[in-house]
Amino acid sequence: MSQHSVTIDIANRRMKIACPKGQETSLLQAAQEVNERLAKVQQQSNTTKTPEQNLLMTALNLANDLLISQQKQAQEKIAMQNQIDLLQSTIQKAVGQNKKKA
Repeated sequence: MSQHSVTIDIANRRMKIACPKGQETSLLQAAQEVNERLAKVQQQSNTTKTPEQNLLMTALNLANDLLISQQKQAQEKIAMQNQIDLLQSTIQKAVGQNKKKA
């Protein structure tokens, strides 16, 4: 997959980022999400923090949200597999009962 550069602005800093073709929109949306979350961190801060501290808090919040989403997805996968197993067991019992009647 070929790559090219996309220019993004984060924390009032312009950066050129290598990006696979076709992923430009996703990268720009990610940058926008970081900027929105950074603005929230800056608004919620009671003390004056450096831009680096604000960026670090934003990164930690994003990482925490990612971990929570991954845990939730893993739990949903287990629940779905349990439902599939129950359905398969029910089907096997139903098929077994039909064979005994025949």
